[in-house]
Amino acid sequence: MAVIVDKAKCIGCGACTMECPFEALDIIDGVAVVDPAKCKDCTKCTKICPADALSMPERAKKPQEKTSETAQAASPDTKKVVKAQPVAGGDDWNGVWVIVEYINGNISQVSWELLGEGRKLADALGTELCAIVTGYQVDHVVTEAFAYGAEKVYVVDNPILKDYRTEPYADAIVDLSRKYKPEIILCGATSMGRDVFPAVATQLQTGLTADCTVLEIDPETRLFKMTRPAFGGNIMATIQCRTHRPQMSTVRPRVMAMPERVEGREGIIVREEVALNEADYRTKVVEFIAATAKSAFLDKAEIIVAVGLGIGSQKNMVIAEELADAIGGTIAGTRGAVESGWLSHDQQVGQTGVTVRPKVYIALGISGAIQHLVGMQTSDYIIAVNSDPEAAIFTVANYGIVGDLFQVVPALTAEFKERLQHGAAK
Repeated sequence: MAVIVDKAKCIGCGACTMECPFEALDIIDGVAVVDPAKCKDCTKCTKICPADALSMPERAKKPQEKTSETAQAASPDTKKVVKAQPVAGGDDWNGVWVIVEYINGNISQVSWELLGEGRKLADALGTELCAIVTGYQVDHVVTEAFAYGAEKVYVVDNPILKDYRTEPYADAIVDLSRKYKPEIILCGATSMGRDVFPAVATQLQTGLTADCTVLEIDPETRLFKMTRPAFGGNIMATIQCRTHRPQMSTVRPRVMAMPERVEGREGIIVREEVALNEADYRTKVVEFIAATAKSAFLDKAEIIVAVGLGIGSQKNMVIAEELADAIGGTIAGTRGAVESGWLSHDQQVGQTGVTVRPKVYIALGISGAIQHLVGMQTSDYIIAVNSDPEAAIFTVANYGIVGDLFQVVPALTAEFKERLQHGAAK
């Protein structure tokens, strides 16, 4: 089935061609022409047409067809088939959702960053901004979600969600999505987000763009434009999910600005009882071992000591490690350092690694390739040590030291140790 064009009424204004998200309409000889193979019956063109020249054909329901409710009532097995059907886009999908990551008593800061960015998307679409809180005994998280800008918070509070596991968390988010039909869902590109969001997208049969750095709404089509690095960071790809809903994206931590927190802000709370059965899940959390500051994930580290190829070799890593130990920092590096085998990939900062925004970023022997700079240039304070006074890293550094890092860094380490010990004694 495809939209019908009344050629006698059509004025050839082209409004329908701009509104159609599937590029199914074109203006030929002053009249709109539809491509039935591309038309998805979304009805957007019929609503925008100023001449009422577009309409949808009447649909006659066949006797043997069943509604999804009838099919579910007929057989318990049929329910699974119905739930697996593709979720097509349409006007009944609305709202911008942000998944609040709450694990082991800690809220990931990227959740609040995404509420700030989600506010812009919701305003562009003229819809509401909602937070999704899943876990156990999470009322204090709801309060924080309102403080950071959520208008409405959907809550699934269940003992099975006390410890993070992929399957129950995915089931909770999927059930909420099917019931309330959000247009856009955002989640941090954290260990949790990268784990649970693909499972959610698979169950909803929709698209997912991972590891995004730029989010925006196309003003003409109202489609969600998600931009991420591609081909090793050599290009930035903008991706759209045209035919299915919700539109889903994971976003790098520390890329978006933190919104203002407003104490006492309130909103609507929607508490949902999602049917979760422990017997349905095959995993169990036995123990949780907290990371030390030295091994903290880069997106959470407040002090980072990063190395580049200028450090020479892996044996010289000890210089950076001693500095990091002295100031409670986390070791990181450039793509070159990772490819040389000095560090693991999860320690890589940059366009193809992790985007960071620590309080202090110390760059040792890093020249400052653009792919690295985009991953760390929003740090509060950047201190660079390099023997080349023309190195690009100095263009973003707050403090630059031109010199031999094998002399400069040990001197810095010794000075930090002395001052910190003096401060502790005092």
